[in-house]
Amino acid sequence: MIGVGARAGVALHVRQSGGEIVAGVDPAPQTRERTARLFGDIPMFASVSELIASGIAVDAAFVTSPDFTHAEVSIELLEAGIACYVEKPLAISIEDADRILETAHRTGAKVYVGHNMRHMQVVKMMKEIIDRGEIGEVKAIWCRHFVGHGGDCYFKDWHAERDRAMSLLLQKGAHDIDVMHWLAGTSSRTVVGVGDLAVYGQVASRRDNSDRRMGDWFSRDNWPPLAQTDLNPVIDVEDISMIMMRADSGVLMSYQQCHFTPDYWRNYTVIGTEGRIENFDDDAGGEVRLWNARSEYLEKGHVRYPISDGGEGGHGGADPLTVGEFVEFVRSGAPTQTNPVAARDAVAAGVAGALSIRSGSQPQEIPTLSDELLAYFAAHQPSER
Repeated sequence: MIGVGARAGVALHVRQSGGEIVAGVDPAPQTRERTARLFGDIPMFASVSELIASGIAVDAAFVTSPDFTHAEVSIELLEAGIACYVEKPLAISIEDADRILETAHRTGAKVYVGHNMRHMQVVKMMKEIIDRGEIGEVKAIWCRHFVGHGGDCYFKDWHAERDRAMSLLLQKGAHDIDVMHWLAGTSSRTVVGVGDLAVYGQVASRRDNSDRRMGDWFSRDNWPPLAQTDLNPVIDVEDISMIMMRADSGVLMSYQQCHFTPDYWRNYTVIGTEGRIENFDDDAGGEVRLWNARSEYLEKGHVRYPISDGGEGGHGGADPLTVGEFVEFVRSGAPTQTNPVAARDAVAAGVAGALSIRSGSQPQEIPTLSDELLAYFAAHQPSER
């Protein structure tokens, strides 16, 4: 377990697949109590180098350290032949994401990116509706992400700093961009955007929160946004962003993300040549609505698909499914629903969107990977090459 922070609990699901956590790595002393509470009495190390030097037998590692460490941590593990589950985003730059993929290809050590939303019921349902041809050929996808917890989750620690997060189009947007790419069956190649630090930059109450964790300050009572306290000393990422993407297939996509809304959910609209679908809520109790005939305003659509219960576990039951897929991938090389190239493309679109926003909405072109890398990951990282 590399990085025992807010997402470390995802590794607990490894037990459902017959695995166990045998060691932890985190330089912060205050994480030792959390480690013991989550995983029991396991050895702790301050660095990946110390873990490797210890000689402890490690089949795979969960990398849930801060985003800006993903590249160096993952590359060190892959160089040691240790398979990696890398929490999204894969990295905070296109160059670092590519370095991770190139290292995995060269060493043969497996890399997996935790894009768990591909296992969420609402996303799977929308993918199945599209694959059945119910809306024809996909031509456009819109996503609105209302990040109601933004002030607590992303503006009180390193997430608020460009040098460490690059943009919240990565930390939060990588999820949605990957989903849109998956639903469209294609990746973005040109991105343009607008955005701003519209609210949280006005908050004067600042504090270095490095001695605390999110659970210490998170509260639904922190409202309205301008009443927030103890924000990070440095805030230079946008709290509202809107980007437009053109995929290599011609599909058009747009993504809107706001961190000061009162509500917290995401809404996808997928428009095809023969209809459109849209989700209302993104968990059990909500539904996906389909419009497939001419009409005036029709609130409920023509067909309604209830979102089923994904079961126990984070992200509507998606976390245990994602971890189970990773474990089986490491054990047998079984094909996976997620894909490191797609994870890289989600990072690339987020980075390009941020660069466009910060350059007066100049369009950004995303570089492509080599045919050799594309073929390797399309074949699910075969052991024999």
